[in-house]
Amino acid sequence: MKEHFKALTGLRAVAAIMVFLYHNRKYWRGWLPNFIIQNLNEFHVGVTLFFVLSGFLIAYTYQDNPCKLRKEYAKYLLVRLIRIFPVYLLILTISYYDNGFPATNIAFYNFTLLKGFSDKYNLESLPQSWSLTVELTFYLFAPLIYFFLKRHYNQAIAFLLALLSISLLVGYGWYYANGNPERWFYNWLFIFDCSFFGRCFEFFSGMLLAHLLLNNKSINKLYYFKHYTLLSAVFIMITIYGISLFEVDTFDQGTQHIGGLVLRNLLLPVFFSTLIYGLIKEDTFFKKILSTQVAILMGNASYLFYLVHIGYVNRKLYNYQWLGDRNFIFLWLISVAGYLLIEKPLYHYLKRWIQRM
Repeated sequence: MKEHFKALTGLRAVAAIMVFLYHNRKYWRGWLPNFIIQNLNEFHVGVTLFFVLSGFLIAYTYQDNPCKLRKEYAKYLLVRLIRIFPVYLLILTISYYDNGFPATNIAFYNFTLLKGFSDKYNLESLPQSWSLTVELTFYLFAPLIYFFLKRHYNQAIAFLLALLSISLLVGYGWYYANGNPERWFYNWLFIFDCSFFGRCFEFFSGMLLAHLLLNNKSINKLYYFKHYTLLSAVFIMITIYGISLFEVDTFDQGTQHIGGLVLRNLLLPVFFSTLIYGLIKEDTFFKKILSTQVAILMGNASYLFYLVHIGYVNRKLYNYQWLGDRNFIFLWLISVAGYLLIEKPLYHYLKRWIQRM
């Protein structure tokens, strides 16, 4: 399976590029046709692709093994934390040192990523880092979700619905108690757009695919059908277009409306999971491209690219150099260099230290 996963690493670069196009679409409104802008308005679904991939890889790698011993669960969490925090904290600290530290509570929320549970603070400092809170919340619950999934998928879905209900009860209970001025777990749109609890099906979709590949031989019968990669890509683009139909104008997003939110949160993850299945089972031209060394390197550097493509690093880069491609190439060069020189060696060093515990 390791050979097949090369393409999935390259797929992460595609997801990062989609998010880059989404965040820079506003600069192209003047000369790109409205139809293209309307679709770019929904390229935030690159984050959905990240979530589905994360669900698949975590389930395939760990299953429910961390649940069996408290020590193993602790080591699992530590390994996941060092995948997220070191470079994030480095960039955040440098930005604060350069621009000045904010109020103590805001700095604390950002350093701990607790900000991602608040509709008031989730876009503070490095705005894209709201999704890191979603990812970390998934890591926290992933082994338990897989435990229920292994027993029956209905139990896993019931568990996720229970988590969603609790998050809504906390947010709205807080609101009715004192107005919830900092908007923790509030309101429903924030929960379904920016929290793990409302977007859990994106992770679950990937986990279900991993579970079927690992434990259900009947899924191999699907291999007799062809063109999973091509068909899923077509349906992904159709779904993105479907989400864009809910936009009021080119300054709107379809996911700000219930119909678009349903398509993004429930239907699109199914097609992304099918795409992953196609990349694993089929030998296609798209798979060959994603399996090249360049694509794999970009996929490995995609987390750093995600952290620098907007926010502090991007703004500093604009002070020294600006290219017509919104510094797309420069940002990738910075990301690859940061991955090879900082992120990768630091991750492996810390991981070895954790494994010796």
